[in-house]
Amino acid sequence: MEHIKRILSFTRRALDDYGMIAPGDKIAVGVSAGKDSLTLLCAMAELRRFYPVPFELVAVTIDMGFEGSDFSPIARLCEELNVPYHVIPTEISKIIFDVRKEKNPCSLCAKMRRGALHNAAKELGCNTVALGHHFDDAVETFMLNLFFEGRLGCFSPVTHLSRVGLKLIRPMLYMPEKDVRYFANKVELPVVTSPCPADGNTQREEMKQLLRELEKKNDGLRYRIFGAMQRGEIDGFREILPMKGLKEYKEEEEE
Repeated sequence: MEHIKRILSFTRRALDDYGMIAPGDKIAVGVSAGKDSLTLLCAMAELRRFYPVPFELVAVTIDMGFEGSDFSPIARLCEELNVPYHVIPTEISKIIFDVRKEKNPCSLCAKMRRGALHNAAKELGCNTVALGHHFDDAVETFMLNLFFEGRLGCFSPVTHLSRVGLKLIRPMLYMPEKDVRYFANKVELPVVTSPCPADGNTQREEMKQLLRELEKKNDGLRYRIFGAMQRGEIDGFREILPMKGLKEYKEEEEE
């Protein structure tokens, strides 16, 4: 697939740095139908051909139950990539918006989706779940925890869920969102716009906008925050190699 070289370089470095994959792992890629998860799917499908640690791959979509959802374009992409695809029907949207009428639905929704994805992965014989969180997600999550919970924390690059017997990995940890967006547009990934009523109206979106504004006056802010997370070993982060200088990062972004 064209335009994937840069995507693969970010993904492979994260897999290598954190030892995310063990020989024989069967990995379920959580595919929400957004640009992040579809980019992850393409990267993992391509890496499967030559990565020195052999692994199997399946794609899993949790159908939230929104009316009119159509995952057939995702199914066609998976067929092209030779990745088995499974859509898991749920009534999560009905429970959250119709039954419980949640005013702040994101936390409960995420918890229910995670549970459904983990159950599906186990039923499909997977021992690993790959999630599409990227570099910007990590920085935003850290800042959200700092601002709204008063704690230093983030999701982990690798998480072992011993109770359910699953390993969660985030292979796009080093990948800036702009590279994800560029790739998704260039190869015309079949991105499905989220039908969720809360989409785009969340604390995360507010933090994204805040960081964007702050970086206009503080060039490289996100990279410095990420470097602090690594040096502080926040929730499994670690500085594998010394952080590159800002100038090197900017040069890479402009290529």
